[in-house]
Amino acid sequence: MLTRRRFLQSVAIAATTPALTISCDSGSRVIAPLLADPNQIIELPKGFSYTVVSRSGTPMSDGLRVPGAHDGMAAFEGEQGRLILVCNHELWPPQTNMSPFGDSFGTLSESFKARIYDRGGDATPGLGGTTTTIYNPASFATERQFLSLGGTEFNCAGGKTPWGSWLSCEESFGEPGPVASEDGNGFVRDQRHGYVFEVPSAATELVKAVPLNDMGRFEHEAAAVHESTGIVYLTEDQWHSLFYRFIPNVPGKLHKGGRLQALAITDRPGTDTHNWEAMDVRLNETLATHWIDLENVDGDVNDLRNRGAEAGAATFARGEGLSLAGDRFAFTCTNGGPARLGQVFTYTPSPYEGTENEQSTPGGLTLIAESDADSLLNNCDNLTMAPWGDLLVCEDTGNSGNHCALVGIRPDGSQYLLANNAYSNSELAGVCFSPDGKIMFVNIQYPGMTLAITGPWPV
Repeated sequence: MLTRRRFLQSVAIAATTPALTISCDSGSRVIAPLLADPNQIIELPKGFSYTVVSRSGTPMSDGLRVPGAHDGMAAFEGEQGRLILVCNHELWPPQTNMSPFGDSFGTLSESFKARIYDRGGDATPGLGGTTTTIYNPASFATERQFLSLGGTEFNCAGGKTPWGSWLSCEESFGEPGPVASEDGNGFVRDQRHGYVFEVPSAATELVKAVPLNDMGRFEHEAAAVHESTGIVYLTEDQWHSLFYRFIPNVPGKLHKGGRLQALAITDRPGTDTHNWEAMDVRLNETLATHWIDLENVDGDVNDLRNRGAEAGAATFARGEGLSLAGDRFAFTCTNGGPARLGQVFTYTPSPYEGTENEQSTPGGLTLIAESDADSLLNNCDNLTMAPWGDLLVCEDTGNSGNHCALVGIRPDGSQYLLANNAYSNSELAGVCFSPDGKIMFVNIQYPGMTLAITGPWPV
């Protein structure tokens, strides 16, 4: 695990890595030495290359097709040198052109369909979920792929657990019943949506989808686990969202329930961290925090976050990516800041996190980056901490006319471009590293593919 000292020292390492330290003019979106890609998939620095690991529509080992809209993802160590990738797919029932089932859902066995969360009356099943890919880094080959979670909706991000599973989060709040559509693509839901689901990395086939109700029903985005306590932190993709933590009754056994809480800033109840109208939160200022208990967490749309804010919880501008970053957790707010181009916060847990003694040394919230018109990073989304200590952040700027990039943030706040999706308006997502730090995986959400990137990383 990376320590805070390692995080702070990493700027010195980055400064000695020519491929990653080329500076740019203020506001420039192009940084040498990124090179044009003859295959028109992604631009990378000189000396780096990629392999396509997963591609939407490709036949899988279970007879289904790789779904589209690749999103959050994690890499796990497998057997005999293999790597296991568990990847979210941010789909909902009308997106049948990217369905894992094609036209064959009705022909699937009952034992298979019984593991699907929302069968949609056996006509319009949920199309989100996860795929699991077995990748051989020695041969650069995808050896096996299968649907590992099915019937969910808008599985956006999630988080890797220390006990070897992936938490897949629904960014959805669908209710059971028919859903009409003017374009004729109406569908039926059998289940409520807006939950977290757990997928073991060791799964060898589709798992039965079981919602973790105590972790709350809201438009989930990402999750990250505090290894020493088993506490799970959660973000919410809403314009006025909360930052949550889930204290499990039994660490590592999330299905056994627990308590859901929302972050509040001490002596500043209901703080709006957006900085849209005024600078309520300043860069690099660490704010003491406390946590508010939430009740009735499996409720109706918007109910949970509104009750939390009324009780004094801080609100954030579209909480999205969330990652362990040394002894802290880093998370992004896609629309935060005066320019509404994004913020990056860190939360440092108390040494007594989750216990009665935590207010003696409370956890701290710090705004570490805030984008403006001159910033390289715009509309930050998924992120991870690189093995050399920098934060790597995926952009979601496609709707603004800019190409989405992968941007590094050094501990001193300076930024650099590590990869650029110059060939489509798709966001990048799911950035993560192999356990040994030698391979970086990243998704291009549309048309849907996973890349394994290798090169002279500063490790």
